[in-house]
Amino acid sequence: MSLSKPVRRALQHRRNVECYGYARDDGLWDIEARMTDIKTDTVALPIRGDVAAGEPFHDLGLRITLDQQFLIHEVEAFIDASPFPICPNIAVAFKKLEGTRIGAGWSRQCKTLLGGHRGCTHLNELLPVVATTAVQTLWPSIDADVMKLGAPLMINSCHSWAQNSEVIKVLLPEHYNAVAPESVAPDSAD
Repeated sequence: MSLSKPVRRALQHRRNVECYGYARDDGLWDIEARMTDIKTDTVALPIRGDVAAGEPFHDLGLRITLDQQFLIHEVEAFIDASPFPICPNIAVAFKKLEGTRIGAGWSRQCKTLLGGHRGCTHLNELLPVVATTAVQTLWPSIDADVMKLGAPLMINSCHSWAQNSEVIKVLLPEHYNAVAPESVAPDSAD
């Protein structure tokens, strides 16, 4: 089912987020994410100057290289368009993710390393998308049971993955718990 027909309206802003997962020849995996923001009207910015309609307001992204155990080996980030000239300076900070592992607690670790003034709001927004793209990329491509590897990340992250759902009862019975989870689900990677 798709969305209902909207009332008459005019597009003001378009955000695109794209993610790709690649198997590398060396046995590692690359997950790439990119975000672009485009306005339909020219925006006057006090430092950058005018951002013409149709020109990227934001154009940024990252590549995370990881192994089959979701250990991050390398991170590259870029900010090619941003509202302020200093924004690209923070891209190198995302190398702090090297040596971390996507899984339970990773989202919290990202916030500790790169939250607030230590990072970039929009690159940080891409990190949960990168994590789920990594799981989707590696499953079912690797020999390891990604369902079991991903269970700590996924359990109670949505209604299908609730500890008391039929999905868990059938696919991951060792994680099944008939008691309903707390009403507020934790961050999917915490």
